[in-house]
Amino acid sequence: MSETKVTGVVHLVEETKTYGQKGFRKRLVVLEQNNGRFTNYIPLEFIKDNCDAADDLSVGNEVEVSYRLSGRKWQKDPSSEVKYFLSAEAMSFKILSGGTAAGGSGGANAADANNALAETAYDENDIPF
Repeated sequence: MSETKVTGVVHLVEETKTYGQKGFRKRLVVLEQNNGRFTNYIPLEFIKDNCDAADDLSVGNEVEVSYRLSGRKWQKDPSSEVKYFLSAEAMSFKILSGGTAAGGSGGANAADANNALAETAYDENDIPF
């Protein structure tokens, strides 16, 4: 499996859902791309520990997401039809605009620290014009 990137505006960030007895976690984030003729909606899945990283995303953020494609085969029994499923698993992301600059791991704390430093460094009386 190889990783690739997609850029778009965050359209939807779902709550994390837990499945099964082992507690598998999954969170859906949908990106929106408008190419002029129609709008493209791209569902990306954050799974396991990456679900928490999506807390840094907000609707309206322009983001670049690194993802990998994952496919699987499913057949109820040997005589039934075979079905194939494809999903895009988000590995990491970078907020390009529309919010704080955060990444896929520990971004909220880093963004809070950067904002605090920017506020303390800004002095209205220190403007050179």
